[in-house]
Parts: sequence; C-alpha cells; structure tokens
Amino acid sequence: MPQAAAQESAYRKLSEMLQRGIYPPGSRLPGERSLAARLTVSRSTLRLVLARLADEHALVASAQRGWFVPQIVLGEPPSMLLSFTEMARSRGLRATATVLSCSTRPATLQEAPALQVAPTAPVVELVRLRGMDAVPVTIETAVLPVSRAGWLVDEELTDRSLYEILEAHGFVLQRSSYTVQAMNADERQAQLLGLATGAAVLVAQDVTYTVDRLPLLTTLNVYRGDAYRFEADLFRSPALTPTS
Repeated sequence: MPQAAAQESAYRKLSEMLQRGIYPPGSRLPGERSLAARLTVSRSTLRLVLARLADEHALVASAQRGWFVPQIVLGEPPSMLLSFTEMARSRGLRATATVLSCSTRPATLQEAPALQVAPTAPVVELVRLRGMDAVPVTIETAVLPVSRAGWLVDEELTDRSLYEILEAHGFVLQRSSYTVQAMNADERQAQLLGLATGAAVLVAQDVTYTVDRLPLLTTLNVYRGDAYRFEADLFRSPALTPTS
C-alpha cells in the first residue's frame, strides 16, 4: 500500500478508536511499536498520524512519557449560564444522563429558603450521572418544588437536558447563584465517576432563577476534579480604586 494511503487508513482507524473510547480521555496510548503493529503501518508513518491528531487536539505528547488522550475539561464561559448539555454541544461532544433516582420528599431546612417554599414542603429530587461521549463527568442532584415542577417525575429524563425540559414547560431561566468547593470523593461518588476513593472532586452548588426572579431549582454537581474548570469575570470595586 502506498505510504499516503497507509497513513490515511491508520489515521481513520486511530480516530475511530478514540471516538469509540477504546483509549479514553486521560489514558496513555500503547508504545509506538505496539500501536504501529496494531494499525499495520511503519513507525515513521505512525508518527505522521500522531502528529496530525495532535494538530487536531485529539492527542497530546508528553516528553519521555509518550502520547496521551487529553482529558475532557468542562467549564462555562465567564458570566454565561449554560446547561451541561449546552456545554457538551459547544465542544462537539454528546451529553449523556443516566437517572439514578427521581422521587419526592420534604424540603430540607437549607433548601426551603433557597427555593422560597415552606419548611418540609414537597420537592422533587432528581439524581443523574452526567457524561460526555460516555465518559462520566459529574453526579448531578437537582431539587425543584413540587408546586412548580411536580410533573417532572413523569418525564423521560434519560439523556435529556433539564434546562430544555423546563423551558419547554414555559419557564424562562435567567441567572444562577453559584459556589464551588474542592472536596474528596466518598466511596459511592468515586465508584460512579471512575475514581479512587478520596480523589479530588469539585462540588458546585447553585440556585437557578427564572426571568421573574423565581428560584426554580437548586443543583449540586460533584465533578471529577480533572474534568471541570470554573471561570469568572472579576471586577475591582470603585471604592478600592485610588482617586489620586
């Protein structure tokens, strides 16, 4: 086979392996000799393929360590409210959602004032494992008042955007108050996210408001520490700026 054709064939094969998750994000590729044999090309041709995929940001090279599949790093653009699904789409990835539980219960003492409902008022709690291209990224727990979204328990929630479902029911989402804290994964979180117990996670908590200032839902996300980046615009207070 001519070198150009062999190179193109190897490029397509390796690209497909990456897309199928045979080499998942964060993993190291086999050594050149082994990978070249698997793709049935010479090592010199393989290096051209690897360089091409690196130019496309599908691979990264590490000196003395070989080639790696880059981690999926999730993050909202500064000062923009995006759903998990919208963030995935913006990166050309497919968002997934596996429902772990969906039930009603009384609001906690912390949730009631945040959602502006009476203490112990009924709420819907939706827990899902969210992923991108089948790679687990976060455990998402959303809580909404039954008085506003009790119908949610009858919705199909697998692989769907909660924001899009809410907007389809007439809610116009406008802003979110947001906090992020570094923690360590407990045993259950680690198992769901494919981490070692005690590994670093980022816990994001937020309250999302509608355009008429109604707090519609609280969300707690437990992100893999290597898969989430928080960005914000920070401004200097005029009171702290010298006038002369």
